[in-house]
Amino acid sequence: MKLKEQFYVVLSAIFIASLITCNLIANKFVTVDLGFKVFIVSAGILPYPLTFLVTDLISELYGQKKANLVVFSGFIASIFVLFFLWLGGQFSSIPSSVVGDSTYDLVFQNAWRIIAASMVAYLFAQFIDVKIFHFWKKLTNGKHLWLRNNGSTIVSQLVDTALVVSILFVGVWDSNQIISAVIDGWLFKMLMAFIDTPIIYGIIHLLKGKIDIAKIEE
Repeated sequence: MKLKEQFYVVLSAIFIASLITCNLIANKFVTVDLGFKVFIVSAGILPYPLTFLVTDLISELYGQKKANLVVFSGFIASIFVLFFLWLGGQFSSIPSSVVGDSTYDLVFQNAWRIIAASMVAYLFAQFIDVKIFHFWKKLTNGKHLWLRNNGSTIVSQLVDTALVVSILFVGVWDSNQIISAVIDGWLFKMLMAFIDTPIIYGIIHLLKGKIDIAKIEE
């Protein structure tokens, strides 16, 4: 395989692994103290910025079609995970099992709802991210990578966070809790997006001359 094909496989693997991990650990809520602000977020939000870093890299290096393909692949992978989590709960654990039925159900009984909410939000947000990324790429004639990287993430992550929190907690939390969760989640993701901008520039720089950048028309 050529380097470009190998790198696409690696990026796709990181994307799908990050997405599935997000769904599996989303039930746990944590505080993240960054000094200037304490964020209260789902643990699932921690690996999630990686998915947008990856789709922006794929969009830049391989084009919109390849980015949409990996987004759809992540959707299919999530459905498989959802099915096997359900299937695992259909069989009773043996007495010597390290994880018993009650523990399994406690951790995964709400997974279907989280994954369902995540998949709805994920499809909307990721496709919006790819679309806006390429809109800015065409508008700036391929310049200002920082603008399309952050601009696409700001909008798509607001959509993603608002959808996930609303689907999961409308009728469970009051409106103030929901708004607070959306704001905290969105701001945390924005901070991660700003941090990953130099990472994208660094990767593109390292690959310059080794991997052809996708054409703007693509």
